[in-house]
Amino acid sequence: MTRYLTRTPPPPGRLRVFCFPYAGGGASAYAGWQRRITADAELLPVQLPGREGRMAEPRFTDLDDLVADLDAELGPELDHPHVLYGHSMGALIAFALAQHRHARGARLPAALVLGGHRAPHLPAPLPDEPDIPDADLVRTLDAYGGLPRILLDHPEWLAALLPIVRDDLRLCAAAGTVARTPLPVALHAFGGAEDRLVTVPEVREWVRYSTRESEINVVPGGHFFPREAPGFPELLSAVLRRYEAAPGAIPGTAPGPAGAGQG
Repeated sequence: MTRYLTRTPPPPGRLRVFCFPYAGGGASAYAGWQRRITADAELLPVQLPGREGRMAEPRFTDLDDLVADLDAELGPELDHPHVLYGHSMGALIAFALAQHRHARGARLPAALVLGGHRAPHLPAPLPDEPDIPDADLVRTLDAYGGLPRILLDHPEWLAALLPIVRDDLRLCAAAGTVARTPLPVALHAFGGAEDRLVTVPEVREWVRYSTRESEINVVPGGHFFPREAPGFPELLSAVLRRYEAAPGAIPGTAPGPAGAGQG
């Protein structure tokens, strides 16, 4: 059992869905999702260090270092059929992990499912400004819809969260160092129709990073549309059903239907 997983991986034969959180978030962001998705897939929320049950551990601020550690820790589990899913910062981590494994010839996911993040050749949506006062950082995040509304009603929660958010923004600012090789993996990107932080045209740019099926989905809501669109886990489940029986991708191949589409 790796430190990164909050539950025991399933036996071979079930599709594993590794879920990476948004900036400031943890594995609890995916609490309750398992019972709302297809029974033939197992959601495995990834717990990054420095938050929730791993609060005492130092956080990563270098994306390359985080991805290398994830690959080393999760490697045995990633050798089974799997999908990588992430929202916002989590989407960047999922994509960077796939690039890292592709570069070393390791098994690739059956699909990448990415939400709420612009394509990596575009600049980071929020600048890394380590000296910005807390109040200004909160105003900036709130203006772009980058804070869950509940935090604004609980200043004590917000104060505890801000150091994590700052480190995660440093991590996201390193997006320009991620390899940009089009991957032989199906790619499904989701964007919120009312997202002020990441626009739908910026989400559509993800199509250039897959040599297989590319699908863009626009859903109601802002940056945190998985919370705002009550049926989002069911939308994710519909995507996962395409890969339940897939043997998983290996370098140079990818399962799933051929062709490309946009929605």
